[in-house]
Amino acid sequence: MQSLSKFLYYKIMGWKLKGDFPDLDKCVLIVVPHTHWLDFFLGLLIRKVLNEEINYIGKKSLFKPPFGWFFRWTGGAPVDRFKTSNTVDNIVQIFNSRKIFRLALAPEGTRKKVEQLRTGFYHIAQKANVPIVMVAFDFDKKEIKIAEPFYAIGSIEDDFKKINKFYSGVKGRIPEYSFKA
Repeated sequence: MQSLSKFLYYKIMGWKLKGDFPDLDKCVLIVVPHTHWLDFFLGLLIRKVLNEEINYIGKKSLFKPPFGWFFRWTGGAPVDRFKTSNTVDNIVQIFNSRKIFRLALAPEGTRKKVEQLRTGFYHIAQKANVPIVMVAFDFDKKEIKIAEPFYAIGSIEDDFKKINKFYSGVKGRIPEYSFKA
């Protein structure tokens, strides 16, 4: 499957990969920009290219029949976002209950244009004591860029300067929806 994925990604689609996937059992991967539903399938493809287990969360209703098996099979974990419980704490519990959990999130929180990233991923990484890995899906350059992992140092302003700099100029599938710091 990895050979087929590489052939599709590099030869058929003509994309590049910049950076290396870190040797970590647990981390929060923030993937920006998220402008189109096809980003999900590009994420599944690059996961196979890298031959890495990468997880994601989704609303609990997605994990019910008839398609729940698909979301679990592709690494999804259900989260009840409408319960009175804290979503960040629920996700931290998932980190604590698994040996390997590399959580990929779209910090924009939507596929539409946003002026700033949401901070949930940051709080998850801090509470779970796992590093953050920035991943850019740059449709303009046809490349996926992976940054070195870093730990949230507690200064959200300083960390977000680093994050905003990494994603500066990156264009999503729908360029006008791309995040601009």
